[in-house]
Amino acid sequence: MSQDELLTSVQGGLGVLTLNRPKAVNALSYNMIGLIDQALTEFEHNDDVHAVLVRGSGDRGLCAGGDVVSIHDNAIKNDLAAAVPFFRDEYTLNNRIYNYPKPYIAIMNGLVLGGGVGISSPGSHRVATDSTKLGMPEVGIGFSPDVGGSYFLANAPQNVGNYMALTATHVSGADAVYVGMADVRVSDARIEALIERLESVTAPEQVDEILAEFHEPGESALENESTWIDEAFGAATVEEILPAVEVVAAQGNEVAQKALKVLQRHSPTGLKVTLEAVRRAQDMQFAEVLAQDLRTTMHAMEGVDLAEGIRAQIIDKDRNPQWDPARLIDVTDAAVQAFFGPVDGIEDLTV
Repeated sequence: MSQDELLTSVQGGLGVLTLNRPKAVNALSYNMIGLIDQALTEFEHNDDVHAVLVRGSGDRGLCAGGDVVSIHDNAIKNDLAAAVPFFRDEYTLNNRIYNYPKPYIAIMNGLVLGGGVGISSPGSHRVATDSTKLGMPEVGIGFSPDVGGSYFLANAPQNVGNYMALTATHVSGADAVYVGMADVRVSDARIEALIERLESVTAPEQVDEILAEFHEPGESALENESTWIDEAFGAATVEEILPAVEVVAAQGNEVAQKALKVLQRHSPTGLKVTLEAVRRAQDMQFAEVLAQDLRTTMHAMEGVDLAEGIRAQIIDKDRNPQWDPARLIDVTDAAVQAFFGPVDGIEDLTV
């Protein structure tokens, strides 16, 4: 694999990581995960580097997620052994970013989805922009949020995290700040000026000062919808959430109408496992959520919905997944709880 998938440089006191797969909106390959980890080690031990910044090449986004085609191939073959290294190393990288000893600044412009959230939201300084479209889209392919995403969703205000997880909606930069998955919002037109200023840092606290100077608060559409979201998505079960959303949709709320349509076509298993994952994450540390993610991911690889969801949404693009089970009522509590148990032959993640 090419070293060109990640470009690194030192610009003043700033170590810069540029994800360089613009045609794939910088989707993470296994090669890139290793390259990022290696670069973080080099920057950590370089006394001339006072902060690290990650960005994406091109103008479509920081990172649109992971290599789902490879995931599909391994899921079809039920080849967990082939899949484990990617996820184990990715989640270990997510945890490293969360605990990185130097300021870790993520420029979260454009698409920031799934694995893209995993290399940005765990960082110490998260910069959303006016083009940000952030989301955890996993439930849309019969999966549940991973890369520690449930940790942030569980800590979002007013059950908005449940809404984001179950609908897989993309949210704006202002929304990302509202839910706690970004710290500041800076217009895309000022990003280069921001980076130029960051190159001058000689102490960690200067990063906070510079970001505060560039911060441009925006109106969060999600916050404006939070009253009904809190009530509907605070229901105890997915079976109770759907009719609660339906009531609001019937009143003419367009956001609720869109949410209802999405919920009705998502994997019943994926919905139930997702809600359980976010609820469990409320009482977990970040590393514990990542360990949970490895379990739920491997169990999803053993099932049918993940491979079917990737086929329908990404490979064949017929948008007509055949979920199994096809109805919420047929997804038992025991089946959901099994996703959170140990995986035969796979060691738990320890980071």
